[in-house]
Amino acid sequence: MLVLTLSSAIEVYQKKTPKSAKVFEKSKKYHVNGVSHNIRFFKPYPFVTKSAKGKTITDVDGNKYTDYWMGHWSLILGHAAPPVASLVKKQLPSCWMHGTVNEMTVLFSEVIQNAVPVAEKIRYVSTGTEATMYAVRTARAFTGKKIIAKIDGGWHGYTTDLLKAVNWPFDQQESLGLTDESHIVSIPYNDLEKSIQILQSVKDDLAGVIIEPVLGGGGCIPATKEYLAGIQEFVHKNNALFLLDEIVTGFRFSFGCLYPSMNLSPDIVTLGKIVGGGFPIGVICGKEEIMKISDTATHAKSNRSYIGGGTFSSNPITMTSGRAMLQFLKKNSSVYKKIGKLGETARRGLEKTFDGKVATTGKGSLFMTHFLKDGVTEIKNAADAARCDTELLRKYHFEMIAKDGIFFLPGKLGAVSSAHSEADIKQMIRASDRFSASM
Repeated sequence: MLVLTLSSAIEVYQKKTPKSAKVFEKSKKYHVNGVSHNIRFFKPYPFVTKSAKGKTITDVDGNKYTDYWMGHWSLILGHAAPPVASLVKKQLPSCWMHGTVNEMTVLFSEVIQNAVPVAEKIRYVSTGTEATMYAVRTARAFTGKKIIAKIDGGWHGYTTDLLKAVNWPFDQQESLGLTDESHIVSIPYNDLEKSIQILQSVKDDLAGVIIEPVLGGGGCIPATKEYLAGIQEFVHKNNALFLLDEIVTGFRFSFGCLYPSMNLSPDIVTLGKIVGGGFPIGVICGKEEIMKISDTATHAKSNRSYIGGGTFSSNPITMTSGRAMLQFLKKNSSVYKKIGKLGETARRGLEKTFDGKVATTGKGSLFMTHFLKDGVTEIKNAADAARCDTELLRKYHFEMIAKDGIFFLPGKLGAVSSAHSEADIKQMIRASDRFSASM
């Protein structure tokens, strides 16, 4: 069987994607590095998508790829899911943008509130970045404190408030132009003792802690129940807020959020991705006593916090697509059983194929491969993930793109949708077998 070196994989890729190369060169004339999201670039150039349906992306050259990136993990039913598309098509003739209160928002919020206990009050925005930004602002406004703690390797979008300690080694500046870094501290995931030590040192001015129950961009790593419970206990004892970022995990493993299964009681939860049905969305859900600090009808200007807003917030199309998605998932809970089983098959298959060379992380339909090195044998946090061979992971993903028509965004985790099948997982394992042999 042919084993591709990276150089030969690039040669195969370039032969298959000449139109993509040409379009991307044009894109670089208008866009910084040719993209509008840094992670979408990969060498020698990303293919240019023409269409997508179900589990498949098709590029401008006509190449088809089985997709495990799935729209930044947001497309749990696959691309252009019919249950969503049908209702969106019905809404379009009535208007896709109002800029006013609309009934679609009320109907959608009813579904969310029934599924997410903490969603006593809700505000919509258009991105997850906005949602976490407003969650942090709310915590500071409600508590009157300034410091926010986040996780080493935790990714909450490009909000200035949280763009710290994202990339290894977590002590370097992430970006120029940041001004509030002194009011952000970071703590190690799944290490309760060290985390409490750090939080103890800032407890008097601690407004809140924001955590993903499964660390997404930091390595697809689930938190332990004990860790989350310990952080929540400390936060509440010190009159701060416990903020859960469930933008990745919300409605991913079951109908609703992950936190009830872990016996947690967050003050604010942020949602996004799946709940938008493939359209732009961010959601801030919270306890009424906390969220009402944004109520301009009852709070004087000096005693309120602006939460939510934006020209396209709660637009009729997103509200319609989101409700269609959640209603389908509520009526078809078998989706979760199917994709969870496929995710588990992927994790076990990859570990067997690479025979001690990798550790896989994830939960349910999310999975990630880590090529072990430097004595790392277990992935408990983002530091463990960063010490693995991340360049080899990118090479592995790129070879599957070039040779097998299997798309992972190089270096990132994979997400299974209901459009995938057991045959797709077996195909991915076979491609991994070839790569493993080359090692």
